[in-house]
Formats: sequence, C-alpha cells, structure tokens
Amino acid sequence: MAFSSADNSLNFSCHWCLLGGRLFYWRLGFYLHQTHGIGDLISKMDLKEVNHIIIKKSDDKRAHWYVVHTYSGHEQRVAQQLKQRIESMSLQDQILEILIPTQERIEIRSGQKQQVKEKIFPGYLLIKMILSEQSWLTVRTTNGVTGFIGVGNKPTPLDEEEVEVIQKFVKMKAPKFRAKFSVGEAVKIIDGAFAEFLGTVESIDEARGKLKVLVSIFGRETPVELDLLQVAKI
Repeated sequence: MAFSSADNSLNFSCHWCLLGGRLFYWRLGFYLHQTHGIGDLISKMDLKEVNHIIIKKSDDKRAHWYVVHTYSGHEQRVAQQLKQRIESMSLQDQILEILIPTQERIEIRSGQKQQVKEKIFPGYLLIKMILSEQSWLTVRTTNGVTGFIGVGNKPTPLDEEEVEVIQKFVKMKAPKFRAKFSVGEAVKIIDGAFAEFLGTVESIDEARGKLKVLVSIFGRETPVELDLLQVAKI
C-alpha cells in the first residue's frame, strides 16, 4: 500500500518515542510523575469515559488504533467533522472509533471551583480503523488534520498494550484541583487567621487543594498551609 509523502507524518527517534505510541508513553510518564506517581497508573480508576466517539463496535482483527496529529485546540472540531464524513461516506465498517484523551479536573479561578476537561495530549486524536487507501484518505483530508504518526510515510499502529495504558489513564481519577498559582508568586490571604496578609507561594499540593505561603510574622518568613480558596492573586 502506497501513501503520499504529503501526509507529513512525524518521526520520533528518542527512547520510548520510536514508533507511534512511544510518543504517548513519553508524555504519559511525564504527566504521571507530576500528577499521580507512576505506581498509581492502574490503581486509581474512574470508569467514566469522555470524548470517546464510537462509530461501530467491532472485533475485526484488521482494525488497529492510530495516532493522528491535529491543530492544537481543534481536536473536538476535527473529531466531529470526521464523524460526519464517515457517516456520509458510509465508512462505518472501516473507521470505528475516535478518542480524544481527556480528564476532568477542578480549577480554582477567582476563588471559585470550576470543573474542566483537560486534554492529556493536546493536538492528537486516537482513531481505531482498518487501514486502507479510502480510510486513510478520509482521515488525512479532514480539515484540521496535519498527518498520521508513523515511520516514513506509512501510519504506524499502536500496540495493544499501549492502547490499554492510554485508555486506563483516561479513566483514572485525576487530581482534584488545579491551581492557577505558581511557586514564587505573590498572593494575598483572603480568609482565615491570616486574612489580609501578603505572602509568597512556597509550594502547591494540587491533589489536596492546598498550598504553603511564606508569610512575614514578627519579621521572619513563616510557612502557612492554606486551602486554595483562601488565597487570591494580587
């Protein structure tokens, strides 16, 4: 099967990024270290799936998951356009599922909790499909798609183990909070015993929704642990 060089497939050479899904292992590992710790990958599970479009459930052995690169921020639009094209072109037996890996998180903005869906891999879609000239062309020519991930000009399917890890990670319970603060930032305490004090963020614990602020007490900087809702940006 020949594929045009115009598909702009991306090539990765670093360890764990060599073929297709290794890119996801690299990003997944980095993300996990910052949010959960690698050991929590399987143990913390949330069975709710998000941003998963199932065109047709199929156990066809010819079907594999492929990684598609899109313009960042256009993932949802691309997925919906692709779904419409699949239906209008009667390709439900070839292009089966579209997955945008996301997690639900809680952000603290202006002292208010807001639930948001965070894309784990911005700019990427996972598509389960039977690779053929027609299915490839349909995906590749969808507005917003910039190419398949693969070796040379041919898309490379993800290993089943890689797909399972990504799907389990999507279902994992994410850290409860996401703070809009950064270490070293000057903040004002707006609630509690130290209300009206100014301080500097020393550390942030998003999983617990807490942060430590260095406050000047009797001329000495003292760390005070506070809830994220107890501080505000200056």
